[in-house]
Amino acid sequence: MILYFSATGNCKYVAERIAERLGDRAVSIEKSDSRIVLEDGETLGIVTPVTWWELPVIVREYLEKVRIVCDYTPYSFIVTTYGTTPGCTYAEARKILAEKDFALFAGFSVKMPDNYTPIFDVSDTDKVKKQLAEAEVAIEGVILKIKNKFTGNHMKRKTPYCGRIITKPMLERARKTEKFYVENTCKGCGLCAKMCPAEAIEITDGHPVWAKDRCTLCLRCLHSCPRFAIQYGNGKTKLHGQYKNPNTNI
Repeated sequence: MILYFSATGNCKYVAERIAERLGDRAVSIEKSDSRIVLEDGETLGIVTPVTWWELPVIVREYLEKVRIVCDYTPYSFIVTTYGTTPGCTYAEARKILAEKDFALFAGFSVKMPDNYTPIFDVSDTDKVKKQLAEAEVAIEGVILKIKNKFTGNHMKRKTPYCGRIITKPMLERARKTEKFYVENTCKGCGLCAKMCPAEAIEITDGHPVWAKDRCTLCLRCLHSCPRFAIQYGNGKTKLHGQYKNPNTNI
């Protein structure tokens, strides 16, 4: 089983590619319950983005609550998609699963267009196409390593787990939903509320309102808005554009 969380399609695409080549299945953690039963000999993979150098909150919380049922020691791995660094995602996931007496054997990474547009610019379509083409090569390399059951942390540009002392409070500040705002081009379609994995958005008087003080910061709402009416933070998101992986229907 290949579990994944994907806000705008990168991780879904990577998970489906891996699953196809392994003859396996890709399952979104948003559609998976907290009990996973692995069939004899089945591999367990986790495909995730990185948020402020660590696991997205939704992925961390899922791993903390999940119960993995199997009567053998499965080969398991994590693949992190990233823009500048996969951070400490391998070390973090390994630590969480070790507390359940479940071993995470390997970590891999794939550099892809980053949807965190308060920083990254995805408005240059030629640049995005080039990044996606380079990602194809990286994905093939990861699949080959998985098929050969590589072990250890093979992530590029990784950061140490102790770095969470700095990044965790930064992430908590960034997750504050007060940083989101809606422009008057909003037509009140409700898609953002429907798609929010944290169920943090409600439609009130025809407009989105953030009903929770924090979300998972995946920016799915911003990138999925048909009018590009949802913005975040410093105003750069309007300039940096919207992004969805063109190979998925997320």
